[in-house]
Amino acid sequence: MEKKSYVLPPLPYGYRDLEPFISENQLKLHYEKHHDAYVKGANSILDKFEKARLEGAELDMKAELKALSFNVGGHILHSLFWENLAPDNKGGGKVGGRILDRIIREFGSFARFKSEFSLAAASVEGSGWAALVCAPETCQLMLMQVEKHNASLMPHADILLVLDVFEHAYYLDYKNERGGFIEAFWNIVNWEKVDERLARLDNPR
Repeated sequence: MEKKSYVLPPLPYGYRDLEPFISENQLKLHYEKHHDAYVKGANSILDKFEKARLEGAELDMKAELKALSFNVGGHILHSLFWENLAPDNKGGGKVGGRILDRIIREFGSFARFKSEFSLAAASVEGSGWAALVCAPETCQLMLMQVEKHNASLMPHADILLVLDVFEHAYYLDYKNERGGFIEAFWNIVNWEKVDERLARLDNPR
């Protein structure tokens, strides 16, 4: 079998397309430096495992597996994040369809959901993520905080929407004002993509 590696996915929009909510410089730094670092980090660790197996060498499994989880998790979450953003002139921030119906049914109102999600994002300890997920077994919409990229994950939960609240996601534009970034985020959510993710769960092939 041909060896496969993790690859930095192309952005579905240009570097200036999310302005004024995310600047060209902020987006470029986040994508090209930080996301790319997780891709390279994951591939480097996998290469280290391959080399150790060929040479019969031992590795510090606890440290290497923790680092692998961090880098792969960072890559996967960032890939989801880029997809669930869209310019405001191309549908960003406009919620409707199945996802809106589910949010209203399960949170009581979209305003209540937005408030809870924003609080989840604001209160992530240190660096991490806020996520809207579809819980396993019950298919209930739930909120989840992800510490770093790989702690506090709910096993088998399907992620519908994520927000990166590592400082590297917003510090050029918002300095240390995480709340300003969270509020700006709602203007560029690609609800069509979130709706597609939910539809795939409701209608599995």
